Amino acid sequence: MSVTAAIHNTGYEAIIALVIANATAQLIKFVRDWRRYRRPNFDLLVATGGMPSSHSSTVTALSTSVGLVAGWDSPVFAVAICFAFLTMFDAAGLRHSASLQAQALNVIVRELLAPDHRLNHYKLKELLGHTSREVLAGAVLGVGVSLGLRRLLVLFGG
Repeated sequence: MSVTAAIHNTGYEAIIALVIANATAQLIKFVRDWRRYRRPNFDLLVATGGMPSSHSSTVTALSTSVGLVAGWDSPVFAVAICFAFLTMFDAAGLRHSASLQAQALNVIVRELLAPDHRLNHYKLKELLGHTSREVLAGAVLGVGVSLGLRRLLVLFGG
């Protein structure tokens, strides 16, 4: 049995798709930032927030692969798509709001407190969530990765 045959139509296909989708989204963020600021920021390879949403790409790659493997009418696909929608809603809603609050609090601390105040040493992380556009881009990336992986597995004997 070939490696592609062992992966095709199994849970491994879904796992590989979600890992590729997540890594691709993080790499896109890294490269975009590097091009913009002319210096690498390796923290972006594991950071949250930004374009495209790695949360969205990961969960849509998972749910798309589950649909391809288990069937679009299967209960496991229903669970996967529910998980994907909840994750994307959270990334664009609650986590985006938390990002805006962190930005506002950092401005307040910076402008109102003396430079030597102990609160100035704890800057809140501002890039937590995503805009709707970032979530949509991540979702499109995730679906594309899953469909692309499926195509490669079929082409190479899966």
